[in-house]
Amino acid sequence: MATTQNQRLGIFLALALVMAATRVHLSLFHHDVWDASWAIFFLAGFWLRGSFRWAFPLLMVEAVVVDYIVISNQGISFWDHYCVSAAYWFLVPSYLSLWLGGSWLARQQPGLNLRGLGMAAVAVLGGWVACYVISNGSFYWLSNSVPQPRSMGAWVANMGDWYLFFLEATVLYIALGLVVHALATQLSRTLGHAGQSKLPH
Repeated sequence: MATTQNQRLGIFLALALVMAATRVHLSLFHHDVWDASWAIFFLAGFWLRGSFRWAFPLLMVEAVVVDYIVISNQGISFWDHYCVSAAYWFLVPSYLSLWLGGSWLARQQPGLNLRGLGMAAVAVLGGWVACYVISNGSFYWLSNSVPQPRSMGAWVANMGDWYLFFLEATVLYIALGLVVHALATQLSRTLGHAGQSKLPH
């Protein structure tokens, strides 16, 4: 949504900073700070839709680097951590789902009205569902941390155990981001009208 390269870089740096600050807490295990990563990829898709080629890979690299640093500082080998397995690489399509949800919403150019709110809800829930199913499913079926035997019923039960936690965190951060966007859009329009009113007739 940003129009200049400097704006895009500023937004990217702000999003990257928030993701690093929240992801470093490994908030899946410590509920004092919720991990904003899922929301960050959605908002990046929304605000940086035209910058996918560099913004998405850099955010992915940041996520992996933060995970590596946090796990290593616990004195654990990265590949021995509970959350890291072959399923770890499915974070790429998982996060891509969120990016695409944000990008789709940006293309619709939603207004500050009920229709725009409905579009935002569809985009958020669509991206979140895809991300959750891919990430949870890959972990359940591919990770050695999940005990045998496995079954579709047990997988569905596992998704039921965690969906509310991930949904609440994602929706909260995205809602905050969209509120900021709405305020910035309204402020820009107000300043634009004020500037026009000062022009000589």
